[in-house]
Amino acid sequence: MNWKKIIGIIIGIAVIVVMAMKLKSNKAISENKIYQYDKEKAIAVKADTISFNYFQLKTSYTGSFKAQKESKISAEIQGKINQYLVEEGDIVKRGQPLIKLDNSLLRLELENVNIQIEDLESDVKRYKSLAESDAIKGIQLEKAKTGLKSAKVKQAIALDKISKTEIKAPFNGIITAKMSEIGSFAAPGMPLIQLTNISTLKFSINVAETVLHLFELGQSHTVIADAYPNLLFTGKITLIGSKANMSNHFPVEFEIENTSDLKIKSGMYGEVSILKTSPNKLISIPASALVGSSSDAQVYLIKNNNAVLQKITVADKIQDKAIISKGLKEGDVIVTEGFINLFDGANVELN
Repeated sequence: MNWKKIIGIIIGIAVIVVMAMKLKSNKAISENKIYQYDKEKAIAVKADTISFNYFQLKTSYTGSFKAQKESKISAEIQGKINQYLVEEGDIVKRGQPLIKLDNSLLRLELENVNIQIEDLESDVKRYKSLAESDAIKGIQLEKAKTGLKSAKVKQAIALDKISKTEIKAPFNGIITAKMSEIGSFAAPGMPLIQLTNISTLKFSINVAETVLHLFELGQSHTVIADAYPNLLFTGKITLIGSKANMSNHFPVEFEIENTSDLKIKSGMYGEVSILKTSPNKLISIPASALVGSSSDAQVYLIKNNNAVLQKITVADKIQDKAIISKGLKEGDVIVTEGFINLFDGANVELN
């Protein structure tokens, strides 16, 4: 008998037995550490009972202020710039001269026309006397009168051109840019100066189509500038866009009156608050109670202590509330918290 061989077999069997016992012990320890879900055990959840209520919609939208009037002013006739009468930052009134163009040639033209008018007026007087005594034909008098009318038209044109060499402010405002210098050549359509009126401002926001119904022309809402949060302005809706932008949002514009010292500048940011009560009673639930997306939403209804998935239709979503138009009725109880391990038909208990 080979004792060494027998002892080796015994040792091998012992090692296998020890390893098997160790694996069994490790399995038992692991099973104790791992949570074993019991489908029959009730799941603790929080719930809410559905009721119809008037829903007050309060939302805020960020936008920016823009000047109500802003114009880049150009000359109506061509000419060299002789003088700038204002500088950037100056406050000007409507009709105030801003720029003077060289008008020396135009004044010479006017002087020449004035001389022609004097001569023609003398001719008309003389021909009139001669025509009355039949010394000349009446046609000569008519030609002199026609020539006088033509000269007076040229005089009016020359005076109009001279008046246009003085460029004036079309409205009250602030000079926000000079686009040329003295000695430069001005021509029609060439911007020379920018005039901005911020005594009245436009406040513009962009809103989604789902909340566009909250805005109506002529309505007034509170507008706050980020730079001056303690100042409240009343904004009146003057425009609601009829075409969406690339992000499917619609522009809405408000008109507001600036402070007397023009604190609000064009380009500043602000916020408008909308507060509106629904005309009818609605069902609203916490948005956190929704299962799935707003377009394919469900909620867990509690029926006989069981959680049952119920398909619903979300009409709107305002902040943390979802407005429900279909799928729920008054008195229904829905799960609002405790979705972990929850499934259709799960046994639940209320916290």
